[in-house]
Amino acid sequence: MNAQIKRQVSQVLCAALVMTLAACASSQKAPATADVAVSKNAVDNAVSAGAADLAPEEINAARAKMMRANEALAAKDYKLARELATQAQADAKLAQSKANSTKATTAANALQDDLRVLREEVDRANKPQQ
Repeated sequence: MNAQIKRQVSQVLCAALVMTLAACASSQKAPATADVAVSKNAVDNAVSAGAADLAPEEINAARAKMMRANEALAAKDYKLARELATQAQADAKLAQSKANSTKATTAANALQDDLRVLREEVDRANKPQQ
């Protein structure tokens, strides 16, 4: 009877060990997959903001890192996938920021030009006629 109890205890411990290892493996995969998905969303947002035209180097770097992250994910190298996804997200945010900054600068310059033209018209209208 004592040997049977020992065998059951060792079976339970082995099962617990297998479940723990399985949980560790799946918990690494899930965050890596989520990180890649979040980074893809960041790249998509940057492209929507005009980064392809206004920050091509940064968005190309983000896309390249996304491709490498997906390859690492497929190869089950979750640590590398997570790192590359994080880098891709940073590059995408930089690209989006540059695109937004360029748009804002262009809009500000256009507004300054419009104000200059208005001032010139007001000055002409207020000049005494001779």
